[in-house]
Amino acid sequence: MIRPTALLTRLDEATRLVPPDAAEALARRWGELPPAVRTPAQLLGRRTTGCEGTHGVFPRCNFGCRPCYHSSDANRVRVDGPHTIATVDDQMAFARTARGPGAYAQLIGGEVSLLDPDDHAAALLAMRRHGRVPMSFTHGDFDHDYLEALALDASGQPRFTSLAFAVHIDTTMQGRRSAPHPTAEHELHGERARVAAMFDRLRRDHGITTYLAHNMTVTPANLDEVPDVISHSRGLGYRMFSFQPAAYVGNEARWAPGYRELTDDDVWARIEAGAGTRLPYRGLQFGDLRCNRVSWGAWVGPRYVPVIDDTDPRDLRARDRFFTAFPGPIGYGPLPQRAVRIARAVATHPPVAPAVAGWAARFVRRGGGVRAPWRRARPTTFVLHRFMDAAATAAAWDHLEHGTPVDEPAVVEAVERLQACAYSMPHPETGQMVPACVQHGVLDPGETAQLVELLPLRRPRDGNRLSTDRVSPQ
Repeated sequence: MIRPTALLTRLDEATRLVPPDAAEALARRWGELPPAVRTPAQLLGRRTTGCEGTHGVFPRCNFGCRPCYHSSDANRVRVDGPHTIATVDDQMAFARTARGPGAYAQLIGGEVSLLDPDDHAAALLAMRRHGRVPMSFTHGDFDHDYLEALALDASGQPRFTSLAFAVHIDTTMQGRRSAPHPTAEHELHGERARVAAMFDRLRRDHGITTYLAHNMTVTPANLDEVPDVISHSRGLGYRMFSFQPAAYVGNEARWAPGYRELTDDDVWARIEAGAGTRLPYRGLQFGDLRCNRVSWGAWVGPRYVPVIDDTDPRDLRARDRFFTAFPGPIGYGPLPQRAVRIARAVATHPPVAPAVAGWAARFVRRGGGVRAPWRRARPTTFVLHRFMDAAATAAAWDHLEHGTPVDEPAVVEAVERLQACAYSMPHPETGQMVPACVQHGVLDPGETAQLVELLPLRRPRDGNRLSTDRVSPQ
């Protein structure tokens, strides 16, 4: 029998606002940030330790994209389920140690749907076991049968209550069955609708909820089509629209001139045109603004309403009080546990209640008042994520690895952006969480070269399975 005092202790530990391991990980992440990004709006190190992604798992893809961030020999590597599952398990175990619980993590490599559905599911379950919230990264060019085989077990029962996918669809991608060589984004509107409908059917047929993100690479050729992509797709069920200006990373044979003619302001202006309103991104900051601009909000009827107006001091004060009351991630764990955690936060910091109430009233007014169609409101996030060119990343990473002083302005900027990176890859063999730009621009070629030897397209004649061996970065 558990003594009452022991039971109370366990209850206290389970409903603390920030468990000790999460608090330690957040403090460590905050300490790693350069001083310039430690602003009152910063989420890294306060609300989250950032997002994560897998690497060295399945670099192969059946598309030919321009640009392609994978190294030139990625398609010489066999897609191998046991290797993927074992490597993902190792990486996520290390990420849990380094970054604490409740982090969002992408199952990413080449094309995730080239994995057998059971192996795909096993990798997602491994991520969940280590306290990650997984999202599969795909081009979406698969059928409902694959999605259902992933979501259901052999007896036809759901393996998951929810699934998250990031679906990349744009004209830089070559090889899609419905549009092998698209020349304009409107040619892909039908595909955007088809993919969203598959996940809607999964919810109707099996009760599995989904979070869909729409990703799009932006180049000078499709920049002006961004507003149309948003206006066409906003009602399809996508919860995030993420735009990545093309960078000189990965396979050099697939680069084109003019990528860096685009500025962040150029792209953000087109995103705002699609949303039909100004999108504030300084009220909540995710890493370095030179890497990420993010605006959270919701569609209320035809109107997009941002969560925070960064020009309204009342919203900023409400944000600060919310951050004080809720100093870490509260969205993990069972619903009753989260409810008790929230109640404890409000009881400990009473001023947060009127602050949130005032914010909610302003949010409703901005959305058209109480008579607006709130029951049909659709939470949606807009993101601009700018990768760095491989050359700039390599120079900055070399300085960080060797601790050498930096004085060249471009390299100083790159170093600061790497230190504030919100998207990193776990490397248990070196004990590092590596920024994604470093992974793609510096480490991927060496990892992929090892994978070519480890996982050749043709298996060894003796049938030995070498696929569970580990790959270390060069």
